[in-house]
Amino acid sequence: MYKAIDLFSGMGGLTLGLKQAGFKVLAAVEKDDLAAETYKANHFEVKLIHDDIRRVNPNKLLKDLGLYPGEIDLVAGCPPCQGFSNIRTLNGARMICDPRNELVEVFAKFILEIQPKAVMMENVTGLVADDRFAVMRKSLLNAGYQETYDILDAQDYGVPQRRRRLIYLAGKGFSIPFGETSPVKLTVREAIANLPTAGKSGDPLHDFPEKRSERIKRLISMIPKNGGSRSDLPEELQLKCHSRTDGFNDVYGRMTWDKVAPTITGGCFNPSKGRFIHPEENRAITIREAALLQGFPADYIFPITKSKVALAEMIGNALPPPFIAAHARSILRVLRDNGGGVTTEKRD
Repeated sequence: MYKAIDLFSGMGGLTLGLKQAGFKVLAAVEKDDLAAETYKANHFEVKLIHDDIRRVNPNKLLKDLGLYPGEIDLVAGCPPCQGFSNIRTLNGARMICDPRNELVEVFAKFILEIQPKAVMMENVTGLVADDRFAVMRKSLLNAGYQETYDILDAQDYGVPQRRRRLIYLAGKGFSIPFGETSPVKLTVREAIANLPTAGKSGDPLHDFPEKRSERIKRLISMIPKNGGSRSDLPEELQLKCHSRTDGFNDVYGRMTWDKVAPTITGGCFNPSKGRFIHPEENRAITIREAALLQGFPADYIFPITKSKVALAEMIGNALPPPFIAAHARSILRVLRDNGGGVTTEKRD
């Protein structure tokens, strides 16, 4: 059995993708309370370290697992990426002094001390041009890792949404190709059309009530079904703030049944944050629909909470499991070709 560690595990999208590919995830690290609770509910067999990763000692983690450096097959993770996002940096036009940016260096430190046979990192596209990514790459190249990285779109790997992300793969002494793309794209219809009626399903994630003014309800109802946009509305119905900008054209737009969804973000429950209105019904997509469009199974467990905002933020930050699984399967194939695999026996 091939062994992995998941750093910055969030609600468990990366772990689920690794499992789907055939890895056994031994340990995970996550700081956020809601994400850690969600992770544990779905991956209870994994040793979850609920703490700030900067307080976690990689060598102690290995010792607790009964392993030595070089005996883990894969270390994977997504260092929190908000500081590198294109929106926050105005597509690279300004620098953001976000302390989370330094977590890329922490990720590299774990790699160098654990010395896994393979590495996978997912992140926002803006990281490619950041000096910290270059420093991480150089340190891993100097340690004998051979890298492959590029900006890839999750819709090409079985995820029913557009989601361009940086994928970095590296092998200790060998290179790893990206995973195989899917021959077909999954659509919004395939992901969410068969759900029961929102608000009456018995699933708290699908039944959160919406609170909107009568004016906004009317605006939503007037937007043409199956892909309509606020630009389709008569001028007198358009919001004043929309008439003052030429950008953000997806705001108050409907999804299209037979296309992939737009990128699911932390604002996915709010039509004012993007093209998040249901293709047919006069409402935003539900939290459960957002999770399905991220590639999570319908039975993925979420804590009962009154905070729709917190759930949406967690789901929007999650890694789509099918996207991860595709690249993890490629890693697994290369590890087999190179004699990978570690013992499960603990040492005294």
